[in-house]
Amino acid sequence: MAEMEGALVKTGHEEGLKMAASLLEEFGLPLGLLPLADKKKVEHNFKMISKLVSYDTEITGYVSTKNIKKLKGVKAKELMLWPPVSQIIVDDPPTGKVHFKSLAGITKTFPVEAFDAGQ
Repeated sequence: MAEMEGALVKTGHEEGLKMAASLLEEFGLPLGLLPLADKKKVEHNFKMISKLVSYDTEITGYVSTKNIKKLKGVKAKELMLWPPVSQIIVDDPPTGKVHFKSLAGITKTFPVEAFDAGQ
């Protein structure tokens, strides 16, 4: 993937973990949105919304305020399919909602507290 001019690129688990947590907080995104402590592909069930999500070993995207676009490495189970999530948007001004867009243009909306740290 071509890197955007001025982009921050971190490699290594510890350095990447610190940077990811810092970026999520700085850009107003829920801290439980990504599995920051995992080094391998993982599936996580967000119990509050009954949603199973798969995270690859490498997750990339462009982060801006309350938004991650061109996201790669995240999939959400829908029926028997695992469509990739291409964008995550937190409402601004805050409404308590977070929106997940797929490459097919389908958007799913959930309460932001479902993605708090520890969920």
